[in-house]
Amino acid sequence: MLGTRVILADDHTMILEALKRLLEPEFEVVGTFGDGRALVDGAPQLKPDVIVLDIGMPLMNGLNAGQRLKQLMPAVKLIYLTMNHDQDMVGEAFRVGANGYLLKNSGASELVNAIRQVARGGSYVTPLLGEDVVGSLTHHFKKLKSTNHLTIRQKEVLQLLAEGRSMKEAGFILNVSHRTVAFHKYTMMEHLNIKTSAELVQYAMNSHLVAAEAH
Repeated sequence: MLGTRVILADDHTMILEALKRLLEPEFEVVGTFGDGRALVDGAPQLKPDVIVLDIGMPLMNGLNAGQRLKQLMPAVKLIYLTMNHDQDMVGEAFRVGANGYLLKNSGASELVNAIRQVARGGSYVTPLLGEDVVGSLTHHFKKLKSTNHLTIRQKEVLQLLAEGRSMKEAGFILNVSHRTVAFHKYTMMEHLNIKTSAELVQYAMNSHLVAAEAH
């Protein structure tokens, strides 16, 4: 999309240079940054539409930087380009406001496509994360705009958290990893615009989405 203003942030200069060469024929690359703190300090003045950033960066990691950027520029779109494919990390990225998530071994054309989609107001998740993660996220993008639409598994997670169970305990009861429980929790928090675990449990109680007491 010609005219889409893009900022790139990564602590590897060669990656920044390669990304800039890749994107400049189609997008306007208005700035590059090598650490999270410089990105947060410099981005607002450059008025980007999309920021492509890594999670692992010095001085301030990409998740903290992304959360701060969304506070400073609520309309900006964030695409994480990282080596990290941990399900917890993906969920956390979207909780802080990500619009896209790609891995560094994604194809070059995939990043271009992701920026196009995100700039138009959509979301993008690389299929390299695996069908379970991608399917779960895309399902939530479509369905959780309605705050009352939660999956059966999400309601199960909410019930256990409301009972005071830890994520590890909930995972044991549901026969899934605690990371999967965390993924469901953070995805719900992002799409329900809830910031704390206590607020999530309170929301569940107020909405009658969980039983009033443990069984």
